[in-house]
Amino acid sequence: MKRFLTLILSILCLATTAMAADRAHTLKIYNWADYIDESVLDEFKVWYKEQTGEEVEIIYQLFDINEIMLAKIEKGKEDFDVVCPSEYIIERMLRNNMLLPIEIDFGQTPNYLQNISPYIIERFNKIDGYGKNANDYAVGYMWGTTGMLYNTKYVTEEEASTWNTLHNEKFEKKIFIKDAFRDVYSAILIHLRQNDLAEGKTTLEELMYDSSDESIAEVEKFLKKAKKLVAGWEADFGKEMMTKEKAYINLSWSGDAVWAIEEAAAVGVSLDYRVPKEGSNVWFDGWVIPKYAVNTKAARYFINFMCRPDIAIRNMDEIGYVSVIATPEVLESRVNSELESTVDASYFFGEGAESVKIDPVQYPDKSVIERCGMMHDSGARTPKMLEMWARVKGDDVPLWNLLVIVISFTALLILGIRRKIKKVHKKSHRAPRKKKRK
Repeated sequence: MKRFLTLILSILCLATTAMAADRAHTLKIYNWADYIDESVLDEFKVWYKEQTGEEVEIIYQLFDINEIMLAKIEKGKEDFDVVCPSEYIIERMLRNNMLLPIEIDFGQTPNYLQNISPYIIERFNKIDGYGKNANDYAVGYMWGTTGMLYNTKYVTEEEASTWNTLHNEKFEKKIFIKDAFRDVYSAILIHLRQNDLAEGKTTLEELMYDSSDESIAEVEKFLKKAKKLVAGWEADFGKEMMTKEKAYINLSWSGDAVWAIEEAAAVGVSLDYRVPKEGSNVWFDGWVIPKYAVNTKAARYFINFMCRPDIAIRNMDEIGYVSVIATPEVLESRVNSELESTVDASYFFGEGAESVKIDPVQYPDKSVIERCGMMHDSGARTPKMLEMWARVKGDDVPLWNLLVIVISFTALLILGIRRKIKKVHKKSHRAPRKKKRK
């Protein structure tokens, strides 16, 4: 047995060494868990050979928290070729000169980046690139909103359409809130600044940069009032509590809401999702090429490949989130004639999509999008916001310290595992990704 194990380990070591020696023909991808139809990875290898005549192997690794991903890349010890951070992390990476520009010359291969919705391009133009245009360094992947997932038997549409419902004692211990301080803070701040927005004293864009002591204190006061009604602060299990009717309201991401609504319907539970009338935030994830990347050619071809309409549709069907691709094929794949109402999705798909029967959870009406802001990196103010979040939840240790501990421990754990064996490809058939936007 010992000889057999020694032989296996020797083979693995040789394989790892050979792979390292051929790093120029290996594509290292770092993505959120459960955030892709993994069958497209093997398909990309075939497509890449057809387009370039070159072989490529894939190392596909997963992360669950933006900051863990960022910490690994900042140290320069990981040479990932393509990574999928959120908008505020893209800002941070641009500020710290951690990204390479994405070349869009693909020779005879079509440029599928042209399929990206103009709405997404416009939003990425608003990413604070510190003198750099984010569209030169990042390509959108998925996007969505933050809102209220609710049980229609116990919660009315009117109740689900305002953040004030988080203070409604009728729902005591039937509310779950995402353990994601940035998403919650931004949405509640928009709610608290309704008068200022209406009177033109501020704009959504300005508000999304506001991390002042005054605003942090106001959001904290609102959340502490809601705290006695909250059954839990969750990152993963809220949607499952909703499908089991152990909760009636979940401050949720739209992609998780899509999953929960479908799962609940299968067991006779009616769930729905609303972006409150006061407004909320709209978030974006995109592909980038870190400055330590080795195979930048395969990286940009992979990003291009992910923008193919058929690939975008497959990924959407697999994970429940919404692609940035806005071609007629994508729109046609989303149309559902059985829906009673229509959505004005012209902001995303362009002319001809002013009244289409598509899922309003995935594609909110234009009127909804107009009251949603895009989050930004809070920079040096981040510890202040994290301390507020810790006080709201009642954590004994400041959340910032906990985050540092978790990141450090995870990095050490991963380093130890990688010394034994490098994971080449992980196949997963779990539910849609459990995203932690911290």
